[in-house]
Order: sequence, then C-alpha cells, then structure tokens
Amino acid sequence: MASFSQFGSDLYTGKRSYDIVGRRKTWYLIAIVAVLLSLAVPWLRGGYQLGIEFTGGSEFTLSDVKTLDQNLATQTVESIVPEGVPRVSQLGQHGIRVQTGQLTDRETSEVQDALAKAYDVPDDKVAATFIGATWGADVLAQAIRGLVIFLALAAVFMAVYFRTWKMSLSAMVALLHDLLITAGVYGIVGLEVTPAAVIGFLTILGYSLYDTVVVFDKVRENTSQESHRTFVQSVNLAVNQTLVRSINTSVVALLPVAAILFIGSYILGAGTLRDISLALFIGIIVGTYSTIFIASPMYAHLRENEPRVKQADAKKQAAAAKRQREVDATVEV
Repeated sequence: MASFSQFGSDLYTGKRSYDIVGRRKTWYLIAIVAVLLSLAVPWLRGGYQLGIEFTGGSEFTLSDVKTLDQNLATQTVESIVPEGVPRVSQLGQHGIRVQTGQLTDRETSEVQDALAKAYDVPDDKVAATFIGATWGADVLAQAIRGLVIFLALAAVFMAVYFRTWKMSLSAMVALLHDLLITAGVYGIVGLEVTPAAVIGFLTILGYSLYDTVVVFDKVRENTSQESHRTFVQSVNLAVNQTLVRSINTSVVALLPVAAILFIGSYILGAGTLRDISLALFIGIIVGTYSTIFIASPMYAHLRENEPRVKQADAKKQAAAAKRQREVDATVEV
C-alpha cells in the first residue's frame, strides 16, 4: 500500500510520468478498432437482440419447477407454435422464463397448459403476460430520445462549465466511444438489450462524464498556470496526476457492481439486476479508459495548434533550450 501511495505521489509531483498524451495516435487506433468491431460484429450477427419490452411478444414465467432443463421449454413451445422461436432463460434456482413472438389468445392458453404439464407444476405456477408491439416501439423511442437529450445537455454543460467547446467535444467523443463499445459487447455476445440495460447505458455515461470532468478540472488548472511546461506537457501532467484517482474510483465502483452482477445472474436469476449491473460493469471499465486515453489526448490535440498556444509553447521551448545550453556550458567548465 505504501509503495502504491508513493507511486501516486510520484505521478502527482511529476517525478514519475507516462507519456499518455504524446502517444495519442496509438490510443486513437485502439479506440477506432474497438468501435468498428462493436459496430461490425453485431451487424454481421444479424443486429442486436432486443428484449421483449422493445419488440413485443408473449412471456411465460414458471415457478417452483423441479427441473431447469431449458430444452424442455423450447420443445414444448415449438410443438404448438413451430414459428414461435422461443427464448428460454433461468430465473433463480427454481424458475424458468420463456419469451416468444406475439401469440393469439388460443396459442397463449395452449402453451401455458403445455408448459405446466411438461414441468409437472400446477397451472397457477405458469404466469402468462403479453406486451404489444406498439408499447414496445414506444419504449424504444423513449429510450433513444432520452439518450439524445442526455448527450445534448451534457455537451452544453461541458461547454458552459469549461468555457470552451473543445473540452465539450472531447468529452462527447469519449461518451460515444463508451456507449458504442458497451452496446457492442451486448451485440457481440448476443445478450438481450432490455430497458434495464438502457438504464445501465445512461448510468455509465453519467459516471464517465463525472470522471472526465474531474480530469478536465485538473487540466484547466495546469494549463492556466504559468510554468515551463508546454500545453501538451501540462495536459499530460494532469492525466498522470489523476491517474491513480481514476483507477481507485473505478475499482471501488466495480466491486459492488460485480457483486450485484454475480448475485443477480447466478443466485437470484433476476434479469433486471443482471442487465443493469452488466452494462455498468462494462461501461465503468470502458469509461475509465476513454477518460484517460481518449478525452484528454483529444483535447490537447484540438488545442495545441492554436496560434496563442503555439506561441506560448515556442517561448517555453526556447527558454528550455537556453537553460540546457547553460547547463551544458557549466558542465564543460
């Protein structure tokens, strides 16, 4: 612990430093490849697998079953509705959930009775619900609208708070990076995108934005002070100074999220808990990366060619070269 604290202290004082901003092309390349994979692989797999809340359909929930054989549910539904394409999942230790496309009232009743017989449970242990396609489409539209509004408000907030659109643009690029990769993981693995997952997406965007604001605060502090460092060097120092804090914050946030993910997935079988915590788990990791390796380097990239910044950097570089010549002359004497 002491060595890690010393490591953080060395980063803060500049005694130890990693050239994160200077290697921005490497981070850009990694981000571009990750985003392209997140877009291409789900498309090649036929698109994202939207939950029943978005697409509409019928859902059957079996409780107190003696066997958790999911193939039994699939065979039962297909024997009545061959084109039903059922999606079966386990709920906790004694439950089964079966989702299908939209069924008629007669088909719903037949499937409900058949599932009760197949799993040898009373009829009242098989609950059937129906979600209309219109309601599902409305939920999807509301989710997209909420995402757009969030990004717009976040962009305005960043521009006003930091008094520069370039910080806002850098933060928005990082947020889109987080969203695309997190959603891409769902598409690559084939997980359902549910309203709970969308809530998780919005939550991790808020987390990532908070982390970016903290780093940008330090960037603004460093770049507004008179020092011998160039603009890029000042930004890089700020990233190094907040590096340990970003890692610690992410680890602390990941621990309870991982616990919820484990409990929701393997113990309770609660779909909502699993969907939210999985989106949070992926998003926190990706958001930490984007804050350090995308947002800050991009801000430095956008600002370093400004005439005022270039002029100030040239003076600092000339002064540094003069000091080095004086040192070299002293050594020779």
